[in-house]
Amino acid sequence: MPINILMPALSPTMEKGNLAKWLVKEGDKVSSGDVIAEIETDKATMEVEAVDEGTVARIVVAEGTADVPVNDVIAVLAGEGEDPATAAAPPKAPRAPAAAEEKPASDKEAKPAPPPAAKEVTPASTAAPAATATKGNGGGRIFASPLAKRLAHEKGLDLSVLTGSGPHGRIVQRDIEAAPKSGAGRAPSAAALPAAALPQGMADEQVRALFEAGTYDVVPHDSMRKIIARRLIEAKTTIPHFYLTTDCRIDRLLALRADINAAAPMKKTEKGEIPAYKVSVNDMAIKALALALMAVPEANVTWTSDAMLKHKRADVGVAVSIPGGLITPVVRNADSKTLSQISNEMRDLAARARNRRLKPEEYQGGSTAVSNLGMFGIKDFAAVINPPHATILAVGAGEERAIVENGKVTVATLMTVTLSTDHRAVDGALGAELLAAFKRYIEAPAGMLA
Repeated sequence: MPINILMPALSPTMEKGNLAKWLVKEGDKVSSGDVIAEIETDKATMEVEAVDEGTVARIVVAEGTADVPVNDVIAVLAGEGEDPATAAAPPKAPRAPAAAEEKPASDKEAKPAPPPAAKEVTPASTAAPAATATKGNGGGRIFASPLAKRLAHEKGLDLSVLTGSGPHGRIVQRDIEAAPKSGAGRAPSAAALPAAALPQGMADEQVRALFEAGTYDVVPHDSMRKIIARRLIEAKTTIPHFYLTTDCRIDRLLALRADINAAAPMKKTEKGEIPAYKVSVNDMAIKALALALMAVPEANVTWTSDAMLKHKRADVGVAVSIPGGLITPVVRNADSKTLSQISNEMRDLAARARNRRLKPEEYQGGSTAVSNLGMFGIKDFAAVINPPHATILAVGAGEERAIVENGKVTVATLMTVTLSTDHRAVDGALGAELLAAFKRYIEAPAGMLA
């Protein structure tokens, strides 16, 4: 009998994903373990392997399809000795009621009943009849096809003021295409909006009404940006953030880094001989934070509603910018790894993160994170905690500043760092102790080599 290939759940929280690419085509034979497709989640691109062997009888979901729910059938295999043509036949199902709604209107197409005679209304209520013309008996619900909704979103049209020409007044594609010509469906101008609607919390069409039509492009959010937005809102509104800032003198750290890199052995590659590693200031910050967590174990925790999770090792996430957002791969056991190991691991994780090739277990978990914007010249900033972490360290640029030392003004290289803490798990005094431990390792970096 036919074998259904389902949309896999690539992480415990995954609900849907994008089918980026098929690596097989209909008629191809596959064996268990063969890579047949690539699936994109909000964070990574993963390869899908065949579990069974057979012939690809039918590809149900085309490559490039977005938001495919987990466990939906994406392809069908014909088993051994089975006719692929038979296996490929889709199951018989009743025709969807609105299946023909996106086709051009014909003389035989059912037309909606004419709207009731309009009542005379005052200017303040002119929007009400137009809105109710498209709403059924579902308590204010707007009836529109999925395609119509997408097109309306892209064109910045307000569905509530459009009249549908589909069955039972449903808004369909032709209504959206006709709206710009007639001027219907455009969001009201900012001057026409009630004053109470203008502050924070405005609807999309009200925001767009603040800008002149044609002066901006509408770029729909992808799944990554939507999830980042949702998680940031959750983090800032559910985690009581507390911030601690200090300056670290890094002259000795920079000197040690130069010595470590100068001592790196050479290795042969396709491009010739290159150093076996190249330690960065960020690598040293990861190591210092990991050692600080081990020195202050009460801060190496995760908050849950019924208990505190005290971690026995230092797993440090590192914020990596990727096209369309960011991701936080985790360096496991960072306290016990050498600086060269951390350097090479981070280089590999960052490269695969930018290509969206990380596995879920490589960017989930951890108890803290490092976010470094120093390479962009940012002096200091405060980062948003990434749940389930209890802390995150924001690292600024190292820069020469005048300081007073032994009663004399001298020049030193300083780096400003800010520790954001979840005040439920790491209060002010404990956070200060953690930051002080970090500073000790940064300013006396030989301790990281012990």
